[in-house]
Amino acid sequence: MPPFGSGLLVLTAPLGALPRRAAAAVAAAAAVVAGPLYVHLQPGLSLAAPEPRPAAPPACPALLRALAALYAAAAAERGLDLRVLLGPGRRLARPPRVLLAAAAEAPGPPGPVQLGLQRLAAAAYGCPPRLPALLLGGPAEPGGAPEEEEEEEDPEGGPGAALPDFSDVAVGGTFDRLHGAHRLLLSACCLLARRRLLAGVADGDLLRHKVLMELIEPYELRAAKLREFLEDVKPSLRYDIVPLADPYGPSVTDPDLQCLVVSEETRRGGEAVNKKRLENGLPELALHEILLMKDPDHRQNEEEKISSSSLRQRLLGTLLRPPRQDPAMPSCPYVIGLTGGTGSGKTSIAKLLGHLGAFLIDADKLGHAVYVPGGPAYERVVATFGAEILNEDGTINRKVLGAKVFGNQERLKSLTDIVWPEIARMVKEQIEEAGAQGKAVCVLDAAVLLEAGWQDMVHEVWTAVIPEEEAVQRVVARDGLSEEAARSRLRSQMTNSQRVQQSQVVLCTLWEPDVTRKQVEKAWDLLQQRLSHKCSL
Repeated sequence: MPPFGSGLLVLTAPLGALPRRAAAAVAAAAAVVAGPLYVHLQPGLSLAAPEPRPAAPPACPALLRALAALYAAAAAERGLDLRVLLGPGRRLARPPRVLLAAAAEAPGPPGPVQLGLQRLAAAAYGCPPRLPALLLGGPAEPGGAPEEEEEEEDPEGGPGAALPDFSDVAVGGTFDRLHGAHRLLLSACCLLARRRLLAGVADGDLLRHKVLMELIEPYELRAAKLREFLEDVKPSLRYDIVPLADPYGPSVTDPDLQCLVVSEETRRGGEAVNKKRLENGLPELALHEILLMKDPDHRQNEEEKISSSSLRQRLLGTLLRPPRQDPAMPSCPYVIGLTGGTGSGKTSIAKLLGHLGAFLIDADKLGHAVYVPGGPAYERVVATFGAEILNEDGTINRKVLGAKVFGNQERLKSLTDIVWPEIARMVKEQIEEAGAQGKAVCVLDAAVLLEAGWQDMVHEVWTAVIPEEEAVQRVVARDGLSEEAARSRLRSQMTNSQRVQQSQVVLCTLWEPDVTRKQVEKAWDLLQQRLSHKCSL
């Protein structure tokens, strides 16, 4: 783990040189700083000067290219929390614990440069005067100043070109787990705006069709992270952050707005905003388009661009929250409670875990066992619901029984109060059997795990999720139900989001079987690491 929790990196190279230097500079800083890592750009600044004066970098296309390179480099460093500062003026949200500069950009004796770093940080961001100051990389090249580098030719107007500016600028997005592409987009907004940035954050129905929408952070958290980033990056602007319940929000009614910042894939949405503005008697907004950032590490079924949906996919199989800590619960076997709605692919995941070495307990099979004549729940179920639920051979007709309780909460509770405790007793017997066989991991496959309160019997809850539309198609194909009946069945169950909120690990079978297998293997490998660490304590 890097020794410092936060840091400030000062880069003084020409903007045109930064795209070539960004990866090395960020990698060197990431070895020292866990994050956030703030970056102060000031081309040509001499840190060895007696009183280095802070200044904002020029708002030009070359700056945007430098920002793109820096944020791409941060993405390669385990998603480092990088914040490139576009103007001094306030204390940073998470004050730096160390000051950094590239040795090659700071020729001369280290002492004056380190002192200059401390003075600059104090003057620009109110940092304490005696923070540790380190020079990254080897010593300056012999002969003093590094070789001059020419600015790259700017296709948008030459080296001295400036970005347009507007009093009030708008932008919209989901802004889930702020990543490099978000940060580049927001930085462009900050460079274009003189007075105010209106940021709309998608919420409610706008999230319904997002990939793995159950893993999207709550609106309040996304808005708070967004504000912290923006106020760090450019404190001189006013930030209005609002929830978006529709694709337009205040962008079609706010008369002060002059510009809407879009990406290649949201430009058509910007054109739709302008059409609505004209209908509302307002002038069109200038549409300023930002290029998408490519993700060099994108994997199977992930987008080629850096995106929140890819980041959410990478969360599948990982530990989202700490396991339950119950001193009264035996640590061996370690019990995983696997749950999920109808059509979620939970059973296929259970089989994969069984192949990896887990002892499987099928709660549905145990449920069938409690209903058989002579089973632990048979007499009470018949006494409660009547002989009309019986087949001619005396067995319980579960379809008839299901029809009696479906949609009737009181009858359903009467049934589950009889059946669930008996299934739980049988599950505990099977867990003991797994322990007797020397099994290290036991998986309880139970659709009603959370509804029945059986999470008290497991160390971790793993949930299989699938979008509702995909689940409906699977249930129709598998069970021969009508689409309406399948949808009704799904909506009578706990929602994916409710399950995810109570889960340690989430898996998704939306894609090819090989993708599911890799998710499960990843989850299993990480579980083994947790168990190994637990045993070593």
